Amino acid sequence: MPEASFLFSQYGRVVDLMPEIVLILDDDYRILDANKTAVDELGVVVRPAHPKYISDILPDDERNNFRSVLPFTDQRIIETRFRKRDGSIINVKGGVRSLHSGQTKYWVLIMRDVTEENRKELDLLRFSNVIHNTINPIQISDAHGTMVYVNPAFEKVTGYTTEELIGKNPNILSSRKHDKEFWSGVWKQIVSGKVWVGKIENRRRDGSPFFTELVISPIVDAHGRIAGFLGAHRDITEQIILEQQLVRSQRMESIGTLAAGIAHEVGNPLTAISSLVQVIQRTSTDEFAKEKLELINSQVNRITRIIRELVDFSRPSARVVKPTNINRIVRDALNIVQYGKKVKDITFTLELDEQLPEIAAVPDQIVQVFINILMNAVDSLDERRGTITVRSRRNEQSVEVIVHDTGKGIEPSALEKIFEPFYTTKTSGHGTGLGLWVSYGIVKSFGGEVSVESIPEQGSTFTVSFPWKGL
Repeated sequence: MPEASFLFSQYGRVVDLMPEIVLILDDDYRILDANKTAVDELGVVVRPAHPKYISDILPDDERNNFRSVLPFTDQRIIETRFRKRDGSIINVKGGVRSLHSGQTKYWVLIMRDVTEENRKELDLLRFSNVIHNTINPIQISDAHGTMVYVNPAFEKVTGYTTEELIGKNPNILSSRKHDKEFWSGVWKQIVSGKVWVGKIENRRRDGSPFFTELVISPIVDAHGRIAGFLGAHRDITEQIILEQQLVRSQRMESIGTLAAGIAHEVGNPLTAISSLVQVIQRTSTDEFAKEKLELINSQVNRITRIIRELVDFSRPSARVVKPTNINRIVRDALNIVQYGKKVKDITFTLELDEQLPEIAAVPDQIVQVFINILMNAVDSLDERRGTITVRSRRNEQSVEVIVHDTGKGIEPSALEKIFEPFYTTKTSGHGTGLGLWVSYGIVKSFGGEVSVESIPEQGSTFTVSFPWKGL
């Protein structure tokens, strides 16, 4: 025992000033000496005549592990657990060194309490697992706004890989729908330490929009400084699309009601004007007057045609819904369109699945839908050489007809309005802006959907789908 005591005494018990737990064991794992921290924390009492064993301060399940590790440890780091004076268990980590004095071997343990450190690491591990595996897109940025982490859900919703996003500013996803003033306000709020909550529209890697509810929370370090920002998204794209469809349906319903009134109030005066023009044309010999009357008559006919389309859309159909072969409808529409003078340089290609199930529809109305779409495809080629391809196929719950042209395409700003009434990309006098609107209403009335994709100067693709189950 005196040999062990000299290990501490020669340093004037400097070890009693150390915050770490310091223990000296003999080769039988008896505690020969301990510093003040060990005595205060673990309740170790050094009795030379009756020394305690290290096992007295080890939890039961730790004793065998400790005995198996210590003989093979020399100047290495070990982790174990000690039982404190009050019975609680702490995690400790530190170095172990073997010393020899004559023929006697000693173990010197210098251990520190890492219980709180381990708890924080476990909390961080749990937090990181939750963040990594949550279905909500998560991004973490540094204090300058540069992304340093994104979870798999963020990759999935944006279409970008982690490698493509890390080190980039989040504006790589910008839809340009929110101006600089908007983002300046967001930045000003979060750098002040406040949380920002709002709805934003972004763009995926393929250019398609996605909408999220975004919460940006500052990440603050131990000194109260902002170390970064955590952005938690909730994907609401489907919700926004449904809301837009509802608004569109309500708008169409309102316009349909208005159309019936317009037809009644405007139709009769137009009939009178047209009759008077025809009477004057038959009685007048003035060529200048006849020319102007013909112009008036053509404009009256144009107005009449617009009103007729409005009436057709707004008036409930009295025609019978019946099982309809969509391929036959497509062929009928194509037969009407492909003999016009504008199509002489256009190649029409049919790729129809002949095993398609029938759909429930009014054939005459569906023919009108495809006439409208095909005529738009013809017009997009502007009497140039090109191709119009019509394909049909069956999905799990719907039948689809895809009409693709190699025309001039549609600008992205126009795509959002393409199905609105009176909106047209054609020059004045070459379109009423009602064809696609009426077609959209017809398809929706049979539970179908119409969508369009287009690349300027490369062409457009219209996809019309109808449900087939339930027939």
